[in-house]
Amino acid sequence: MLDTFQKHLGTNLNMLHDSRLLLAISGGLDSVVLAHLCHHLNLKVSLAHCNFNLRGDESDADENFVLQLAEDLDMEVFIESFDTETYAKEEGLSIQMAARELRYTWFHELAEQLNFDYILTAHHADDNLETFLINLTRGTGLEGLTGIPEMAGNIVRPLLPFSRETLEVYAIGQGMSWREDSSNASTKYLRNKLRHDIIPVLKQMNPQLLQNFQTTISNLQDSQDLIDDSVVRIQKKFTKVEDDQIKLDVHKLKKLSNPKAYLYQLLKDFNFTAWTDVVNLLDAQSGKHVFSSTHRLLKDRDFLLLSEIDWETEAQPISIEENEKEIAVPFGTLTFDKVDAISETAPNISYVDTEKLIFPLTLRKWEEGDVFYPLGMTGKKKLSKYFKDEKFSLIEKEQVWILESAGDVVWVVGKRADDRFKVTENTTNILKIEVQ
Repeated sequence: MLDTFQKHLGTNLNMLHDSRLLLAISGGLDSVVLAHLCHHLNLKVSLAHCNFNLRGDESDADENFVLQLAEDLDMEVFIESFDTETYAKEEGLSIQMAARELRYTWFHELAEQLNFDYILTAHHADDNLETFLINLTRGTGLEGLTGIPEMAGNIVRPLLPFSRETLEVYAIGQGMSWREDSSNASTKYLRNKLRHDIIPVLKQMNPQLLQNFQTTISNLQDSQDLIDDSVVRIQKKFTKVEDDQIKLDVHKLKKLSNPKAYLYQLLKDFNFTAWTDVVNLLDAQSGKHVFSSTHRLLKDRDFLLLSEIDWETEAQPISIEENEKEIAVPFGTLTFDKVDAISETAPNISYVDTEKLIFPLTLRKWEEGDVFYPLGMTGKKKLSKYFKDEKFSLIEKEQVWILESAGDVVWVVGKRADDRFKVTENTTNILKIEVQ
């Protein structure tokens, strides 16, 4: 494998030979093999290990293993310890997403501060297949099916052409030791279920699965390149920049064979999620708009105007129509689902009686003088008094938004629902509103 790896670097990643490299190492098979391969090729590599403190003594044992490996290979090593559970809770993230944010933020900080040219990760062909299947099951466009990129900015994944089986055979043959993460055995996560239950069956059905998959990925990437070229041509003809806005010509877009596809390609980098609403703007009246977490797309006569939003200084009310399913808001995404009963409860979820609502609803920042009827209480209360009773800080108060119906508060978003709109035994239509 060493010879094949060396040829791969020489053909596709030759710049690594003359670069300072930071290798993300967990202590597992994949990253240990990558560390050994880099050591054998005399690459200028330092190790970076994250202790997420999620598995008690096992996490500490992983850290100690990496420290010993660094000593054995005579490599510089950096260790960072994280309170992952607290971070996940504060940021409203899953443990997996919190760990991902923490490690990549730290890797990039290390690379910038210590002048590393590239960050190496040990993703391999099986990881690529798992990611493909995850995206496929969740629903995605062509980009989601083109696999993990070998290079993305300063992130490089030199093991992508190799299967996990190849890595394991090489490691055993070289007498390497590595750590096994006990959480990888659990199938409660989709990736692990695919790894342990689904992919082995697919490989049994077709022993050439990984090779065929890599061929498919290459073909899809070629198709994506053709799409990107086409979009560049359309962009030059249909868009122009004026006064910090991007203007898209509505009439020209509507003449295309598939306006929806082109709108997606033109706007995919601006964090929009409500694509049906984006397409509907082509035929909407002037003044209608769609928000992403970072941008506003406004219909203005013959153009769609795209502009960046500074949510700190520009917090304009947002109108929400009755048929809305999902809308980007300054603090995330607001979703609306009709449900049969109240199930999970959390601060970021509110259940209301749909028949008591008058559309369009309005989402806006709270204002002095706002009052509501706190759920479970009789009588009304000023929001300012509610904040005082709940001991809100000044910053917390500044971040409060309210959802209202015809001037009445429905929900102090993420904080307290209004009693007037609560679900009762007489309710026939329940609307679940959730902040994601």
